[in-house]
Amino acid sequence: MGHLSNRNIIIGVSGGIAAYKAAELVRLLRREGAIVRVIMSRGALAFITPLSMQALSGNPVHTELLDEDAEMGMGHIELARWADMLILAPATADVIARLAQGRADDLLTTVALATTAPLYVAPAMNQNMWLNPATATNIATLTERGITVVGPIAGDQACGDNGPGRLLEPVEMLAAITNRLPARPLGGKRVVITAGPTREALDPVRYLSNHSSGKMGFALAGAAAEAGAEVVLITGPVALESPDHISRVDVESAQEMLAAVMDAVSSGTDIFIAAAAVADYRPISVEAQKIKKTESELSLALVRNPDILKTVANATNRPPLVIGFAAETHQVAQHANLKLVTKSLDAIVANDVSRSDIGFNSDYNAVALFTALGSEITLEGSKRVVAESLIAAFTEMLESKATNIMGTTNG
Repeated sequence: MGHLSNRNIIIGVSGGIAAYKAAELVRLLRREGAIVRVIMSRGALAFITPLSMQALSGNPVHTELLDEDAEMGMGHIELARWADMLILAPATADVIARLAQGRADDLLTTVALATTAPLYVAPAMNQNMWLNPATATNIATLTERGITVVGPIAGDQACGDNGPGRLLEPVEMLAAITNRLPARPLGGKRVVITAGPTREALDPVRYLSNHSSGKMGFALAGAAAEAGAEVVLITGPVALESPDHISRVDVESAQEMLAAVMDAVSSGTDIFIAAAAVADYRPISVEAQKIKKTESELSLALVRNPDILKTVANATNRPPLVIGFAAETHQVAQHANLKLVTKSLDAIVANDVSRSDIGFNSDYNAVALFTALGSEITLEGSKRVVAESLIAAFTEMLESKATNIMGTTNG
């Protein structure tokens, strides 16, 4: 998986005999890791069934402009906003003409007009229709507007003619589209991220925990997915919606998080980011019944929790890049650099959680990134912006490490 991994792609199918090829295109896109939805014109329904496209895409097929099930009743706008890319295949002479005129008289053309996503048009029609000056003018209009036209090719046609106007084969369409897309920096990479707090049970109703909201870890997961990575997010108890295009694993305790992390890392990981605020200690035993209040003081016996970050950094299948987080209240740089060395990390992200404006539960953050090579980068802004900058920095570190390894091997 690479260019298309985690991309939201709409396939618009118009009414032509070549509509059957759209089914194979959907299958190929999903194999490449894309999330696919299908819009079918009324004409397309005569050539291929919505049930077939639903089975291949894994999503309901959209056919009507007015959708009572859509949020606010405006399904076309939701689809237009959802799409990272819109591919019209096959695009008949009629739909090409309507696109050139800016018409929005069905769901397919309305979404095409409403979306800001890149639009690809794959024409399919009789050779005389393709060679007609009106079609040539319409194609030129679409091209001038920045719409990419892929195909058609010459060949045998359903009407018995042989000439230009034949829809590209699905494999050729896929290649034509992916060759025009810029590579995403983490395409084909796997990133495992921990987020949120852990809860260490005292009894059936009480636990030890901390104030971590998980917002930074979730922002990192979203940024990594946007960069094209396959993301596994292992999170403690938080009240957050999962970012798009990630696999989420929910845990409670530090021991559960360690087990989930080692399981995820064992499947092969390029970057491990430990953004969770894992409890350092847990009760040595958990009471079976609720601890009752008494007049005397209560003493708790605690035992050290496993050090998840250090365990991953020293594992035999250690990911190429292991990143830690240090939430400190004083001497931030000193404590962060000590963890960087003692835990054998490639980098550590430190922040001062004593500040109410950037600490736990805040939507903003100010961090310092320290690397094993001695560099330091300071970042500040919304957690989303900081996350995007950190993922960009981690990507550069991963590429640099890979380059150094290749240089050493070749040398």
